[in-house]
Amino acid sequence: MAPVKYLKSTDLKSWLGELAQENRVFAPRYEGDAVIFAPFDPEQEIFIKYAATAPPKKTVFPQSEKLVDFMYSKDPEDLSRILIEAKEVLPQGTAIVFGGRPCDVRGFTMFDRVYMSEEATDIYYKARRDNTSFITLACDSTENTCFCHWVNSSPSDPTGSDILAVPVTGGLLLKAVSDRGESLLTSKLLSEGESKRDEAEKVIKEVADSLDQAPDLAQAPKKLLEVFDNIEFWEEVSAKCLSCGACTYLCPTCYCFNITDETQGMKGSRIRSWDNCMSALFTMEASGHNPRPTKAHRLKNRVGHKFSYYPDLHDGVISCCGCGRCIKSCPAGVDIREIVLKAIAFEPTVTEG
Repeated sequence: MAPVKYLKSTDLKSWLGELAQENRVFAPRYEGDAVIFAPFDPEQEIFIKYAATAPPKKTVFPQSEKLVDFMYSKDPEDLSRILIEAKEVLPQGTAIVFGGRPCDVRGFTMFDRVYMSEEATDIYYKARRDNTSFITLACDSTENTCFCHWVNSSPSDPTGSDILAVPVTGGLLLKAVSDRGESLLTSKLLSEGESKRDEAEKVIKEVADSLDQAPDLAQAPKKLLEVFDNIEFWEEVSAKCLSCGACTYLCPTCYCFNITDETQGMKGSRIRSWDNCMSALFTMEASGHNPRPTKAHRLKNRVGHKFSYYPDLHDGVISCCGCGRCIKSCPAGVDIREIVLKAIAFEPTVTEG
């Protein structure tokens, strides 16, 4: 049985302070009206009552990061020839992310299949992923936008976590999920947790029991392909979409990016930044042709990728963690659950002839 420890709420900042002596620690806190994951600051209040506004995605996959520094120079033996010297800028150090929810951390497993596959590995992503530990907070309540149980997960899913923390009376029960997580449970601030195990299991069960029956999404990949060319269907479900992209930027499983070179004189850097598949310019070609010219086409791609194309490539795994941020933060109230269920239920009209 995995070791468990008990941490008093009053000792949380002190414990994170200890971890921050050798690691860069991120924790959820308010910045303006939003709760985001930011570097731990003992002077700032940690907010873990509800899930953060944005997931901790940028701790491993930064919103903007430098990949390469480069410099141009003249070939002294042939002044008409330009030489380029390039140097990779790899992430350094270790990090710990505290307070993400199970859906947040499970999102990184969707990245892993793409960025750390046998065919190709993204060295920048892997460097952070391999050196980042996750202390995940199991949910003790849910919102009406939550649907992790639709996608084969749960409010206490340990997948991707190193430590699973469960809220109990007066603090947190910390359960090691990995060897790396166990190595983080050595502080003198932590006490034995066996006496709190039953209470933690009760919390987990009550939250799981509070969720409605999950629909069967087994037919989603097939049915979404069947409506792929039905533009009327996609125009209807995308009618109120604003193409603002909030859903993609707040999604723990969206991993699209753009590459730009920024130069100053003879020096420059290659930058990777998040991109947004709901943007009209996302698939714009140099010729001026855009294969996804309308928001209906773009929403079709977003939903289809998560519930059809990705599962087909990755053993049926849905590329959605069910956090519900795309629903909760959509200014127009677009609900991805409704779209998927509508596609599953869709039957083509049979005309007499």
